Amino acid sequence: MIRVEDLDESLDWYKTHLDYEEKGRWEADTFTNVFLGPEDMHEDAAKLELTYNHDGRSYTMGDAWGHIAVRVDDLEDAYERLMDQGVEDYRDPESCGYNYAFVKDPDGHEIEIVERDHGAQWSLDHTMIRIEDPDEALGWWTRKLEYAYNGKRWEADTFANYFMEPLDAAPEEMAVELTYNYDDRTYTMGDAWGHLAVRVDDLEDAWEDLMLREAEDYRDPESCDYNYAFTKDQDGHEIEIVTAD
Repeated sequence: MIRVEDLDESLDWYKTHLDYEEKGRWEADTFTNVFLGPEDMHEDAAKLELTYNHDGRSYTMGDAWGHIAVRVDDLEDAYERLMDQGVEDYRDPESCGYNYAFVKDPDGHEIEIVERDHGAQWSLDHTMIRIEDPDEALGWWTRKLEYAYNGKRWEADTFANYFMEPLDAAPEEMAVELTYNYDDRTYTMGDAWGHLAVRVDDLEDAWEDLMLREAEDYRDPESCDYNYAFTKDQDGHEIEIVTAD
């Protein structure tokens, strides 16, 4: 979930440039949530949730959240198409060694473009968050949510990336990229990024397991009318728990 300041502008951007369509909407008195994804997205693929608060507030980006990444079948062709459509040239394929590229949405959320041979065009490949202790973070995702380190890691001179995903995940599902910078920096959460959401079969049973595993009791199912619940990871990123559709 990401927060946007102009819902119509954001919807137009994602529908025009990423070919997203509306998958669902929740209208409340003070906010609107819109769920987006490609037309032919996999049944286990992640949706992007845009949250618009009706009070006209603005947001700070922070740096504890990094980016979302979307899949394409040809990196250079996809980036050229975005440039032809007038999207800001933020980090082109050449500047990234032709491994990936980056653009920004109207609110400044970074979107990585990665070439993949699976998943629908523009579908969510992963979400990157920054962590301050990789041992603690890997343990949190493994113990609390039963995620597995999928063997994909990128060790560089100044940072490391670790990719986590649910056990037995389909290739089309979204992974979580944990980024650790070696310089012991700390991060600010900001409020332009909202949360990640994970699916469970039974909300109350899953919440009980999380409490047994000493996850933070942030917003329990009862406080959320048994529609969902929230915990936080070791660095304070909010994680929503929702039942499968």
